[in-house]
Amino acid sequence: MAKKFVDLSIALEDGLPSDPPQMIPRIQYMDHKEGAESMRAFFPEIEPEKDLPDGLGWAVEVLTVSTHAGTHIDAPWHYHPTQDKGSPALTVDKMPLSWGLTEGVVLDFRKFPDGYRVSPADVDEELDRIGYRVKPGDAVLVMTGADRHWGTPEYLLKGCGMGRDSTLHILDMGVNVVGTDAWSWDRPLPYIAKEFGETRDSSLIWEAHFAGIEKGYFQLEKLTNLDKVPPHGFTFICFPIKIKGASAGWVRAVAVIEEER
Repeated sequence: MAKKFVDLSIALEDGLPSDPPQMIPRIQYMDHKEGAESMRAFFPEIEPEKDLPDGLGWAVEVLTVSTHAGTHIDAPWHYHPTQDKGSPALTVDKMPLSWGLTEGVVLDFRKFPDGYRVSPADVDEELDRIGYRVKPGDAVLVMTGADRHWGTPEYLLKGCGMGRDSTLHILDMGVNVVGTDAWSWDRPLPYIAKEFGETRDSSLIWEAHFAGIEKGYFQLEKLTNLDKVPPHGFTFICFPIKIKGASAGWVRAVAVIEEER
């Protein structure tokens, strides 16, 4: 058997308008010429043109970036100070490593329109369609098709989203980690805001995230390439960067598929 690796992550890019303005990543690039000059702080006697290969030093990048930029995983602390009906909420550095290496399941919800709220019945129907029964510890990944719009402002409005009931329905199967190729596990926020403005029903606000108050879980957002992996039968890897006390951490999410040579 041979292993095929599928990258399920998008890259952090400078100034890309796929986040609200205050969350857009900023990356300052220091090239090798600038790096040669910065090396003087460590080697005061340096003469770059004479002492360095081709007169060039190190390249360095400095980032100003939210923990929720790019492909990342939300910790229960992002949703509320407590989880599991009163226990202290886990931060991203407290995610059990065993949860970051598991079997993956992809639910294809691309048939639903932008802003649609996925129901528990929709989850069960898709599981029946792919002929799979979720096992405790599986990672359940939702494919909405929103990643086709990555890099554009429209990305924030694309894809269906999960509701409180459908989220708890999945978690009750023994799932600790879920994910989506959309900007948010919930429906796009403008759809929720419009519906809340019309109904004043506060239970609609961030309902899928707030489900973590009742049952804690970790949630990946901004995945991509879910259409390049099978519905099940692959290994899913999603170890987050370890940021002390943080509500989220960046992830290089990967699917590993066993293939016959």
